[in-house]
Amino acid sequence: MAGGLWPSLLLMAAVVAAVALSRLGPGRRRGASLREFLSTFQICACTNELCLLAAAELPPPAALPLTYGLTVLHGVTLAGSAGNPCGTLQQAWAGAVRPRAAALRIGAQFAAAVLARGFMQLVWSLGAAEAHVGARWQRCGHPLQTTEVQAFFIELLFSAVFQLAVLRVDLIHPNLRVHFIALLITMLVYSGGNLTGAIFNPALAFSLHPYCFYENFLSYSLVYWLAPSLGKFLKMLSTLRKHNTCLFCMG
Repeated sequence: MAGGLWPSLLLMAAVVAAVALSRLGPGRRRGASLREFLSTFQICACTNELCLLAAAELPPPAALPLTYGLTVLHGVTLAGSAGNPCGTLQQAWAGAVRPRAAALRIGAQFAAAVLARGFMQLVWSLGAAEAHVGARWQRCGHPLQTTEVQAFFIELLFSAVFQLAVLRVDLIHPNLRVHFIALLITMLVYSGGNLTGAIFNPALAFSLHPYCFYENFLSYSLVYWLAPSLGKFLKMLSTLRKHNTCLFCMG
């Protein structure tokens, strides 16, 4: 497995490096949506590769540390970006972003999700890594391994838990915050990954499971779009103060 893992690690490293270089250029006004586009592209591309590895050859004891490591890497390299439509909605709700700007950022996030999936499918078709050869990525992988109602509440609960934790992240030493967020995401993935994937990010869900959305749009949009959004708003309604956190938000 180790030999087949290195090409995937190099691919994800190349994506992170390319996004980091691209994020250095744009100006502030026109760059907000572009930064969200690039951040979401990085998250979706790397997670697509990680999920393919997990489905092909990566055992859980290796998948979880890799999930943690990638989340830390995203947190360090994508600081200041949401990378998640729910995070952008939260900023708009708090008045930190105007509605039109929020709509543009969300559109950029979904565009990046689609482009990331297309890019990864192109890479997979080349068969450069063992995990890419014969991979069944041109069909729905049926990530819902429970009832739709249970899946809905799992995604809603995980989104709310994550955001409640983010509200308290200021209490943690700055050098440890990204590790706290990464550990929390890894724990949520471990807890619910076998049931829904524990995604709680609408753009990422669409990038990971496009064929599932095509086959059953209503069910998947309720579970992977509406549920995480409601989780964000439930968290906001439970607090009496506005909180605008731009810390990396994969969920």
